Amino acid sequence: MLTNDDHVVSAKTVAAENITSMIPRGLETVAEFRAHHPMCDATVEEVVGRRIRVGEHWLADFASCNYLGFDLEAEIAEAMTDAVARWGTHPSWARMVASPRLYAEIETELTGLLGAEDSLVLPTISLIHLSVLPAIVGAGTLLVDTRAHHTIHDGARMARAGGATVRRVRADEPERVDRALLAARDFPKVVCVDGINSMTGNPTPLRELAAVTKRHGALLYVDDAHGFGVLGRRTPAEWSPYGSGGAGVLAHLGVEPDGIVLVGGFSKAFSSLAAFVACSTAMKNYLKVAASPYIFSGPSPYGSLAAVLAGFRLNARRGEEIRAGLYRRTADVLDGLAKLGLRTLNTSGFPIIEVPLRDPADVGPVGEHLFRRGVYVTLAPYPVVARDEAGFRIQVTAANTDEEIALLLEAVAEIAHRCARHEPPV
Repeated sequence: MLTNDDHVVSAKTVAAENITSMIPRGLETVAEFRAHHPMCDATVEEVVGRRIRVGEHWLADFASCNYLGFDLEAEIAEAMTDAVARWGTHPSWARMVASPRLYAEIETELTGLLGAEDSLVLPTISLIHLSVLPAIVGAGTLLVDTRAHHTIHDGARMARAGGATVRRVRADEPERVDRALLAARDFPKVVCVDGINSMTGNPTPLRELAAVTKRHGALLYVDDAHGFGVLGRRTPAEWSPYGSGGAGVLAHLGVEPDGIVLVGGFSKAFSSLAAFVACSTAMKNYLKVAASPYIFSGPSPYGSLAAVLAGFRLNARRGEEIRAGLYRRTADVLDGLAKLGLRTLNTSGFPIIEVPLRDPADVGPVGEHLFRRGVYVTLAPYPVVARDEAGFRIQVTAANTDEEIALLLEAVAEIAHRCARHEPPV
């Protein structure tokens, strides 16, 4: 006979099985990684520079997207403390109700840096994709790059639910985008892409795409999560090939902002919780009544807003020096991998470096080896990425030390036989 306790245990087991059955087919591997791998869902107990402690294990952190190292800058931390003392911890108002002056100061600085007509600050890029993208497309046509970030595809699903026609395209083949726009009948027409691919570290051909979208009277929607703050305008006086100013991928590639909605964030290079849409003033005013994060969402904390403003000051004073250091460190990693004969997906020299493996099944063992050797990276298992790209991603920051880079390369050398190799020239 079953007791009441047995019924409770049975009910819990059934509930757990039902939840497990909800995992989309193909993502069982990811669920296993999350449940069992030390390089997934880790709890970080302590941070010292770009070293982290997981349990009692110290690791060099090459999974951080704090590219400029602003998360470790004392003057930014002090600005956050001062803002909390003056304003409190959190505004709480949705922006449609009220916005502290910090927002207006950020938008003014940001618009000037980007050379845009206007800008609107919202909490996160993910919220922007889920709200701004459907609001812009309406019942029109949305073309989404097949390799765009997952959160962009989430936004596309929201747009489809709102009546939009959604198609996937290869943004690295502008002629295909051209044909798809020609065939599309529903307006407005929007093409949505990443500025810098979040796995390969390579830029999208934005100059060519901008010419295509303008020819068809379409909008180009660009997610510059990884370019903003790192890349900038190319000038004879630049400190590194990343360019000057940190205005992002459009400036770096010399693409004018007309006809482009640029989405970016402060959570990576500027190490703060806030994001933005750079657009026309007319578009900004429309989004104030159409984008739910502006109308309903809780805003960024005061400390985060103050960190953005302090980041602008630091960027103006030391940004070129910091980016030059980031470029050198990234070049050291790429050169070291090349000397090992390893293939990477990075052809740009930007600080995102994915190393594919020969056998996708090796992602787990390779991650465990790197963890034991004191190196923390981002694992990229199939089907999160294509089978022939399964491997691990290295993100370099200005705060990583030469010693940490040497440790990384030593650890990778020990599993080099598992990594994809450079193809010999024909």
